[in-house]
Amino acid sequence: MKIAVIGTGYVGLVTGVCLSDIGHTVICIDVDQEKVKRLQSGDPIIYEPGLEDLMKKNIEKSRLSFSGNHQTGLAGAEVVYIAVGTPQNHDGSANLNYIEAAATDIAKNITQDTVVVTKSTVPVGTNQHIKEVITVNLVHPVKVTVVSNPEFLREGSAIQDTFSGDRIVIGTDDEQAAYIIEEINQPFGIPVYKTDIASAEMIKYASNAFLATKISFINEIANICEKTGANVDAVAAGMGLDNRIGPKFLSAGLGYGGSCFPKDTNALVQLAGNHEHDFKLLKSVIEVNNNQPLHLFQKAKQRLGDFKGKKIAVLGLAFKPNTDDMREAPSTLLIQQLLEEGANVTAFDPIAIENARRILGDGLTYSESIDETLQDAEATFIVTDWEKVKNIDLATLEQRMKYPIVFDGRNCFALEAVKTANIEYYSMGRSDIANREKLAVGGSNK
Repeated sequence: MKIAVIGTGYVGLVTGVCLSDIGHTVICIDVDQEKVKRLQSGDPIIYEPGLEDLMKKNIEKSRLSFSGNHQTGLAGAEVVYIAVGTPQNHDGSANLNYIEAAATDIAKNITQDTVVVTKSTVPVGTNQHIKEVITVNLVHPVKVTVVSNPEFLREGSAIQDTFSGDRIVIGTDDEQAAYIIEEINQPFGIPVYKTDIASAEMIKYASNAFLATKISFINEIANICEKTGANVDAVAAGMGLDNRIGPKFLSAGLGYGGSCFPKDTNALVQLAGNHEHDFKLLKSVIEVNNNQPLHLFQKAKQRLGDFKGKKIAVLGLAFKPNTDDMREAPSTLLIQQLLEEGANVTAFDPIAIENARRILGDGLTYSESIDETLQDAEATFIVTDWEKVKNIDLATLEQRMKYPIVFDGRNCFALEAVKTANIEYYSMGRSDIANREKLAVGGSNK
């Protein structure tokens, strides 16, 4: 089937590449001409494991192409996916300007009956609005059907999620359109769930809000564990054995970040408010998440006294491993606080440095070497649990750092290993357990 995808951001590019890989002819459209040139050359621009190879493979097979022209890109397309951004407005609501622009471009350039599929995350009622915008601006007398087909991709594993997802949600009141989208996705072999448009729109927001709630919940449990002497790892493991709860998203840490959870939770609160419903639970989830990086900072400040003039190492900048995405990354707030306190910050990340520099500026030192970052540091913050970070030999921390004091925001190291190492170690929901005996005999500072 001939498919057009409008928008070559994270969702649009992954969607287009994967659809081409299962045999469809896909053209991805973007208004950024420089970006289109890079994509045509096989440069995916974003970092996502496996994406570049898959992209080049399908370009070579002439199943995947890119265009900066809507008339050319939409010519002959039987199905058009909208995968443009829905950034957050100041009030937390979703900005639909790019959605409306895409709908207008579709209306002006399609010349045959078309199924329009919304991949972008949009508030309930948006697909109906898209249908209205297209209908008002249609140039040719063709039939347009709109389908909600939300994505459930995790950055860092988006290719795997596309080919091995839990479900494909199709929301539409048109049985033929539902059949077409099901047929397009049939090669993935993933269960399909069909529903009405409004419910499909809500499924995306509700799913992300629930996962965000699990994260904030376990972080609050971790904070209580620190005060009671319990170990949050043991608590989460015991909870996860209950199949009504499950083990996923029960890892204590610095909270969620990235392009989805922060934006979608805020948008759902705003959507609820627009319908005169005060979503108190989700507001609390957001508040807990916003404060979580500062919890680790305050723990460090209590231990160190102040940061002025101290060399502080930060391991990890991206909001999660296997991505260069800095959107709402906990490292941003943490580093800003350290700099305001007068710390000399050196930060490591294998791929996110350039994106981090655009946000944090040049007030800190960036490094792609863990050893260089740790050298002579008076304290280390672990912010992103990259494999390289989790595999650090604990002896390296002692040897490289001036004072081997570690504040682990991702619980990367087993407590038994830490107890035998000559480092002072604070983690999330279990830090006192690791240091109780060491601090009783005067600490581990050199």
